[in-house]
Amino acid sequence: MTAEDVSRSAWIVTLPDHAATERLARLLIDELRPGDLVTLSGGLGAGKTTLARALIRALAGDPDLEVPSPTFTLMQTYEGAHPPIVHADFYRLGGGQELFELGWDETTENTVTLVEWPERAEDALKAERLDIRLDFAPGSNGSGRIAILTGSGGFGPRLQRLKAFHALVGRSGWADAVRMPMQSDASVIRSYERLVKPTGETALLMISPPRPVGPPVRRGKPYTTIAKLAETVHAFVAVDRGLRALGFSAPLIYGEDLDTGLLILEDLGSEPVVDANGPIPERYAEATRVLARLHGTALPQVLPVTEGQDYALPPYDLEALLIEVELLPDWYVPHIIGSLLSGSARAEFVNLWTETLAEILSSTVTWTLRDYHSPNLIWMPHREGLQRIGIIDFQDAVLGSPAYDVASLLQDARATVTPDLELRLIGLYARERKAADPDFDVAAFARAYAIMGAQRATKILGIFARLDRRDGKPHYLRHLPRIEAYLMRNLAHPALSRLRVWYETYLPRLIPHPPADDTPPSP
Repeated sequence: MTAEDVSRSAWIVTLPDHAATERLARLLIDELRPGDLVTLSGGLGAGKTTLARALIRALAGDPDLEVPSPTFTLMQTYEGAHPPIVHADFYRLGGGQELFELGWDETTENTVTLVEWPERAEDALKAERLDIRLDFAPGSNGSGRIAILTGSGGFGPRLQRLKAFHALVGRSGWADAVRMPMQSDASVIRSYERLVKPTGETALLMISPPRPVGPPVRRGKPYTTIAKLAETVHAFVAVDRGLRALGFSAPLIYGEDLDTGLLILEDLGSEPVVDANGPIPERYAEATRVLARLHGTALPQVLPVTEGQDYALPPYDLEALLIEVELLPDWYVPHIIGSLLSGSARAEFVNLWTETLAEILSSTVTWTLRDYHSPNLIWMPHREGLQRIGIIDFQDAVLGSPAYDVASLLQDARATVTPDLELRLIGLYARERKAADPDFDVAAFARAYAIMGAQRATKILGIFARLDRRDGKPHYLRHLPRIEAYLMRNLAHPALSRLRVWYETYLPRLIPHPPADDTPPSP
């Protein structure tokens, strides 16, 4: 199967034989999901039913499935397929009104719908669709076909991404791989799939299109810009290559399409650093040593992406740190606590955090990977030393306090790190840093650890409440008690005494009064 662009919205695919038609069908099914409409246009004998049959068999996972033409029945449904499929032929229709009488919208609401002769009832079909127009290929004596694929509405960028994927796997040596879905993370724009070759070799497909510009929330800027979240996949590529250049186990990039946001990455495996009982101490210790090594290294602030293109790590500045902690009054307080803060209480909250963060902002910065915790760390026992820790999900890296990632690991939002283990690993980090640099200030780090731990816990309480309320992901709420406990632990540090009074005053359910007797760990 060969392809060439004719415009930014269309894709021409040459189908010299039936095998090419089946390959196109297998390519398309990975993009199709419930609610999608695919219209098949072309003259008599152009191959509409042949392509529809190949699509249905591929979607159903049954190469021998009987797929009759729906010319006389109008619609043929395949309820057993996942997702369900509706195959329709409008050749005998006189207009869209006939579809309404048949309950078309209800029948096709949660199905993949394939429609032949769509022009016979164009007025009844939704505008967002994938249209495939088939015709005889010139010079093929009637044996070959060409397919012109056009995406309308939201299907336009999806088709462009599929076209880019097809080209990417072709030039990267992964064209024969099967795409396997993977569980998604908290991201609403990024997803992953596992590519599996017939030989069993695997890679990961990272799908990270450019982030849409959100509504302005402060001084004309969207939240993502203020919080220094990566806008494109360029950030991941730069940090990935930076980590690998230092000898750390970030995934090798096999292929990339930076404009579309597609990467084919080395599969580091799936062995975690936690088990059913929580963190595995030896693995967390090695992950702690990775941070000590990274933070003890002189690091560049500008990293190469490709030849002639660099990426400057953004600063984790006051504006970013504050808008993150404000997620607590924005989401956690109203939706979890069930109350609202007065304007004066919120202003006091922001002022106290501004004062507390001042010493962090005046300290030495390093690469802050920002999501350095168990879901993004992979144990690789076949490697040696620090390379046994595989690192993923660092596209939002910034220049910030070294204490942030240490707190991210040792106050893991998804796995309970006991105070004893936390204390031991903070001590390990401090000893590693001190051994490499006798001037390393342990007491200053302990203060920074409590401050950044509290900042991160405050932020995550808001994020997880937002994931539940805004994004329909209630399973994140089960982590709230753990994060609340981390926050209480951090607020016991003298550096946060004034902030603790605020939490006690306005969130007494979260921070009980009198204060709990749980002094923060220090090296």
